Amino acid sequence: MTDAPATRLVAFLEQLEDARRARPVTLVVITKRHPASLVRELAAAGHRDFGENRHPESRDKALETADLGLTWHFVGQLQRNKARQVARYADVLHSIDSESLVDALEGGDDERPVRDALVQVNLTDDPGRGGAAPDALDALAERVAASEALRLRGVMAVAPLDEEPGRAFERLARLAERVRAIEPAADWISAGMSADWREALEHGATHLRIGTAITGNRPAGG
Repeated sequence: MTDAPATRLVAFLEQLEDARRARPVTLVVITKRHPASLVRELAAAGHRDFGENRHPESRDKALETADLGLTWHFVGQLQRNKARQVARYADVLHSIDSESLVDALEGGDDERPVRDALVQVNLTDDPGRGGAAPDALDALAERVAASEALRLRGVMAVAPLDEEPGRAFERLARLAERVRAIEPAADWISAGMSADWREALEHGATHLRIGTAITGNRPAGG
């Protein structure tokens, strides 16, 4: 694709407007390996929600664009020893996957604001993939809801590569209902990327994590 990212953003928003069926949807533009200048370009076009999946790249980019008043989403696997550092700059944490991670976020003496948090669910049978197993979801959601460091907002998942994404997102929608039973205000569903966002929307996604469809191919390396 040769169009500028801002042009692709406008084109994607037009597609989203046609598909979202009047429901509010937050578009999180993933800028992995792209420079802060791309963030500034998209911010100048009016966009405000951006996501990253690696620390310290996400930290550096958030600091470089701190003057823009953006909302930063951390969408990658969150390591316990880096969790408090990430919570200093990320407004939304999409990948809370264990009670020990919640413990880590509550630790320390430094002042950090309460962060919006989503419980990440593993929709595969591979325990090595990020996310909590579905049978551990309720206990984890209850732990996040009780945390003084986090505000439970809903669930997040990545569709398995070997399954039709619509079926996976249908399961996620049922799991999201369990979380809402614990915290009625936790009505966010973070699901859908450049290749499967339409299927995610069909099953209630409120937050889409879109990278290359807007930013173009990532720079090599990293």
